[in-house]
Amino acid sequence: MPPAVRFAPMHRLPAALAALVLAIGLAPSPAVSVELGPVSKLPLPRYVSLKSARVNARIGPGRDYPVVWLYLKPGLPVEIIQEFGLWRRIRDSEGSEGWVYHSLLSGERTSIAAPWLKGKATMVDVHVSPALDAPLVARLEPGVVSRVKECATGWCEVTTSDREGFVRQEDIWGVYPNESFD
Repeated sequence: MPPAVRFAPMHRLPAALAALVLAIGLAPSPAVSVELGPVSKLPLPRYVSLKSARVNARIGPGRDYPVVWLYLKPGLPVEIIQEFGLWRRIRDSEGSEGWVYHSLLSGERTSIAAPWLKGKATMVDVHVSPALDAPLVARLEPGVVSRVKECATGWCEVTTSDREGFVRQEDIWGVYPNESFD
């Protein structure tokens, strides 16, 4: 049997609520802790893209470790999750991880249109402005890679082929939820 729920008498509630609000207001707010890479001093994790058309991802941070993945698409977004010397541990949109030499990565931001919907009969809408009722510029198949120019208020400006427009931030992989940058 669940424990009984007890309610404070109504005349005590305003005083208790005021004390709680006062205590919260006086409590020091915790500083937001951002982990920085020991080498780059940049935030971890962070999104980058592959610079080269052939990128070996290894099981460890060095050329002596075996290759676990070979990436063949320049511009593919990946997430750096760890650093060791000149090596970066990355994660791709499918969750695969490996170590890549730092010079094979670019700070250019790119994204993949809804990779979680690959193989499904659906599209990601690209609008002329950041609004659902704005006219469409293009429709992207899941898995299409685009360059990300900026993100703000839940929308990202992207370029793919010769088309430029805005997609909902939640419809792409390669940017964090509510992340803003330009």
